[in-house]
Amino acid sequence: MIRFIFITLLVLRSMSLLATDAPQRIITLSGALTEVADALGFGKNIVAVDVTSEFPAYVKQLPKVSRNRSLSVEGLMAYRPDIVLAPEGDISKAIQSQLKAAGITLVNIKQEYSVKGALQFIRTVAAALQVPEKGQSLALQTEKEVNAELEKIRQAKRKTPGVLFIYARGAGAMSVAGKGSNMDALIQLAGGKNVVQEFSDFKPYSTEAMIRANPDAILLFDFGLSSLGGKNALLKMPGITTTKAGKNKCVIEMDGPLLVNFSVRLATAIRELNRQLVQITPQP
Repeated sequence: MIRFIFITLLVLRSMSLLATDAPQRIITLSGALTEVADALGFGKNIVAVDVTSEFPAYVKQLPKVSRNRSLSVEGLMAYRPDIVLAPEGDISKAIQSQLKAAGITLVNIKQEYSVKGALQFIRTVAAALQVPEKGQSLALQTEKEVNAELEKIRQAKRKTPGVLFIYARGAGAMSVAGKGSNMDALIQLAGGKNVVQEFSDFKPYSTEAMIRANPDAILLFDFGLSSLGGKNALLKMPGITTTKAGKNKCVIEMDGPLLVNFSVRLATAIRELNRQLVQITPQP
């Protein structure tokens, strides 16, 4: 009997330690980090997020610790987190030192924009939250869903449309996605081809570049298209009407976080972009 009680106490202590090890108050500093933490079952533990976190819907009601993507250590510590998850390179060394001095765990997580990168991202977030087994399960499920969408696209054997992605914050702040960018990767996965390959990452939009690229379709975030005045206003912009996309009015608007997060909703992003590309781009 005494032996049974002793073993029971050891088990209960072990369970208590495991519960203590799991983060109870979490701050996530990107939309991708937030949706993965939620998918791992930590939604109730997220006490604050950054401005890019919009999914799931309840996240929009959570406190924001960044403004125009700038952070302060006071803003983070006000929510008494025991862990902060941040994109690699987003947190200054000064803030890192201050968080460490306060006993707050900071985990910087790198994100690569590929299927493999998305799966590793999920596993890394899970490891940081002390649930690696859940992370492995979620990564495998995500991989299965993504592979199913990619196989559908391969089986369809449709023409590969040329796509130009424009990031817009009004007509005075427009840039286009080049090779190696997150949008370049997603366009390819969805069965398209990014028509801008002469530079990497993002560069300011120009009329000359638009005419030269001559895309079959123009892709924007929904808020970006709104900032330009909508589809009709975009189609009247200089250079647009001379392109195949302009002549055929092939403009796609999509939810920004869905397109760029490259995490648990990657299959949904591929499916939705492919669906719209198939709808608006004519086949031979």
